[in-house]
Amino acid sequence: MTADKVSEGGAGYPADTLGLEAGEMRRLGYQVVDMVVDRLAGKAGEAAILTGRADQLRQALGGPLPEQPSNAQESLALLAEIALPHQQQGDHPRYFARVPGPSSFAAVLGEWLGTGFNSMAASWAGGSGPATIELVVIEWLRQLMGMPEGTEGVLVSGGSIANLTAFAAARASHGTGVVYLSDQAHSSLPRALKELGFPPEHIRILASDEQLKIPLDALLTAIAGDRQAGHKPFMVIGTAGTTNAGTVDPLPELADICVRENLWFHIDGAYGAPAALTASGRDYLRGMERADSLVLDPHKWLFQPYDAGCLLIRKGALEHCFNMNPEYLKDVEAGAGEVDFRNRGLELTRRSRALKLWMSLRTYGVARFREAIAAGIALAEYAEDYLRQQPDKWEVVTPAQIGVVCFALRRGSGEDHKRRARDLAESGFACVSSTSLKDRTVLRLCTINPLTTRDDIRETIDRLNNT
Repeated sequence: MTADKVSEGGAGYPADTLGLEAGEMRRLGYQVVDMVVDRLAGKAGEAAILTGRADQLRQALGGPLPEQPSNAQESLALLAEIALPHQQQGDHPRYFARVPGPSSFAAVLGEWLGTGFNSMAASWAGGSGPATIELVVIEWLRQLMGMPEGTEGVLVSGGSIANLTAFAAARASHGTGVVYLSDQAHSSLPRALKELGFPPEHIRILASDEQLKIPLDALLTAIAGDRQAGHKPFMVIGTAGTTNAGTVDPLPELADICVRENLWFHIDGAYGAPAALTASGRDYLRGMERADSLVLDPHKWLFQPYDAGCLLIRKGALEHCFNMNPEYLKDVEAGAGEVDFRNRGLELTRRSRALKLWMSLRTYGVARFREAIAAGIALAEYAEDYLRQQPDKWEVVTPAQIGVVCFALRRGSGEDHKRRARDLAESGFACVSSTSLKDRTVLRLCTINPLTTRDDIRETIDRLNNT
């Protein structure tokens, strides 16, 4: 099936809304493609992170309000040579800090095409093609994550908004009450709960156990204590891959507790959920498929450009919470079998984030994603092995867990760790994180880029030791 062309009214209009000629548009567009591909081909030789001085950047990129046109090629050069290099390069093979974003080029193509077509994914009548792509992508993600048939979803900007959306939908369909999570849960989760109006006394942050997991005995004690005090336990939040250490909470046991206690079971898998594509990851994430709602970020371990977060949730929960059909949208109200994505979240104006994921899954195939994720898991295990070969220098604080390993200098202080991470970043060679586990400062590698080599791992660790 192809789109029908309008027989009249198409001729005579300029290609650009504000007047660029078609030939100039092509020339500039091809230049952008060349700039991007050149940068991707040479990114390993660039700095993994580069931070500029505020005054220098403003001087180079600012200036008086441009009342009249300036040279577009010069402006593109300023973006490519000044603005865009001054950032963390999340797709650099030696960017190991926080959570990298090693995006793939086929996904970039989907993003470009959606932007060029000015695509909208708010209503079925206003964007049935983009809406269909999003429905297809959500179903593919449902299958990849092992979630039950009938699970619905929505694509948003990232894990922070996806978790907030899940909490709002859960509250709308399951009532409100006390929420339980561990001190290793992402900091955006309690923030989202507070912004939704949960009082501080209804947000139970439990101290994690020695394995940095939510402690089941303490959870059960807290639930029983709240019931006895007249409070209503509402939701348990498990994490499938903590940002700090890649730890996965005891998901099967949490699911059992939620069933027994009639609680909503939410899983934040923004980082780790895609590991379920691999055999070892599926075993590590066992129980994830029992969640009432699950969050994952395709712009992390599914190799998408920023931004792309996904919420998978019980059928009907999103529309029950967010349905909005005012009189001025009656002309674009979905009918039977159709979906208005404006009714699955807080965004009314929303671009089509699904195009890039659809394009990349079709271009590379799931098998390539599976191989790439497995390679990231193996790299963290290699890093752990390399660290253990130097017991006089390094201590492995948390073992490799789905792409993350934390370690510490044998005779180093917290300031030593921070300084070495800073010096390494300023050198441009690589970027790692310093973080804290149970008040202990450590260094941390997150190894999810398929382009990273074992040589990159060894050299990064060696430089940290010699800094």
